[in-house]
Amino acid sequence: MADDIEARLTAGPAPTTSPAGADGPDDYLERRTLRRGSAGWLLLTGLGVAYVVSGDFSGWNVGLDKGGFGGLAIATVLMGAMYACLVFSLAELSTILPTAGGGYGFARRALGPWGGFLTGTAILIEYILAPAAIVIFIGDYVESLGLFGLTSGWPVYLGCFVIFIGVHLWGVGEALRFSLVVTAVAVAALLIFAVGAFTEFSADGLNDIPVDPDAFGSNSWLPLGLLGIWAAFPFGMWFFLGVEGVPLAAEEAKDPVRSMPKALAVSMGILALLALITFFAATGAQGADAVKSAGNPLVVALEGDGGPTALSRFVNYAGLAGLVASFFSLIYAGSRQLFALSRAGYLPRFLSLTSKRKAPYLGLIIPGAIGFALAAATGNGARMLNIAVFGATISYALMALSHIVLRRREPQLERPYRTPGGILTSSVAFVLALSALVATFLVDKDAAFIALAVYAVALAYFAFYSRHHLVASAPEEEFAALAEAEAELARD
Repeated sequence: MADDIEARLTAGPAPTTSPAGADGPDDYLERRTLRRGSAGWLLLTGLGVAYVVSGDFSGWNVGLDKGGFGGLAIATVLMGAMYACLVFSLAELSTILPTAGGGYGFARRALGPWGGFLTGTAILIEYILAPAAIVIFIGDYVESLGLFGLTSGWPVYLGCFVIFIGVHLWGVGEALRFSLVVTAVAVAALLIFAVGAFTEFSADGLNDIPVDPDAFGSNSWLPLGLLGIWAAFPFGMWFFLGVEGVPLAAEEAKDPVRSMPKALAVSMGILALLALITFFAATGAQGADAVKSAGNPLVVALEGDGGPTALSRFVNYAGLAGLVASFFSLIYAGSRQLFALSRAGYLPRFLSLTSKRKAPYLGLIIPGAIGFALAAATGNGARMLNIAVFGATISYALMALSHIVLRRREPQLERPYRTPGGILTSSVAFVLALSALVATFLVDKDAAFIALAVYAVALAYFAFYSRHHLVASAPEEEFAALAEAEAELARD
């Protein structure tokens, strides 16, 4: 048996089924390769910030209505801690398995095929639903700004998907450079906003939301009581939601073992700084009560009752840039997650075919078509974002659990980067992710149950079909098979 296992380690495992008709494993993977070395740490950092930056311009402020300033502040600190711990855990995992599978690949190695599929599906829900929600917000911004006389509706949604998917089809390097430029504009606008808003800052405005006397533990800082902290969790996440998608670019990165941990750490640091200054500047300028329900809280914070100003108009246009940056980068993330799951056989294999420019064209077009259909049919961006948050929290818990399992089960595994704090760090992320998952039911039960229904359909597909047709020559599957073979050698 030892000789057989050594042969497997040398030659690699054969596919569980014929991957693509008469094609062998080499040809199968050749038709499913991405353009390697396209992104250095700077572009990866820009990608991490781009995923998230639209959340600074709107959405987070609804947490003020759920928990008041104190409740949202505590929720943001806790969710920031969750993301920081998760990012450090993912930095280690991405150096172990630097493939396009990202979180799915990590969970596949640690938790087996079921764990991989559960994680990958949760991530896919997040990255298909979030662009559908954001394109609706883009339409609202276009209408409110009076751009070209357009109104929010399906023509705007279709135009966004066609244009930005087209840029992705052009090439990953070009796409990430475009994302970096738009993100830089949005970040600069947030800093300029903060300078202007802090000139009107008043600490009295932070706690001006009326206190609910019936809420347990309520006071001026926690007007909705202690439960308000928990209800504000999903909105505290908006300052960081999506940064965990950076490892999905691992196959297209330059020296991912070095660049991935650096990009994750730097992007998380930038996002934490932006969250701090945006939160305090916006609530302190006009008061928490004034911005808690605003669709464009930064503009409201600058204008008050005085009407538009040059600065508020600039921030309004920059908000559109932030939405475009997040929309554009989330399309990228969804395509890479779909590509990895398809290449390994978890989803139909034709979805992972790549073009001459090494772009997963069906992985871009089909999720885009689904996102456009959802946006045009419902027009309910908030509901879709809540569904995306539900999927995200499931994936966070499973990715943190993957780090814990691999640390315990395979301590000897080569780790070019090691998570500070080790298992303690990923355990904090795991507990907070589960808490955030439960909190989604406090915010939007319908969205949570819709996500569960989608999850159930996907799991049925895996249980009855795709788990019997996995491709062993795919990187994540081959890596798992080699690990199993090494374990058998160690037992012998």
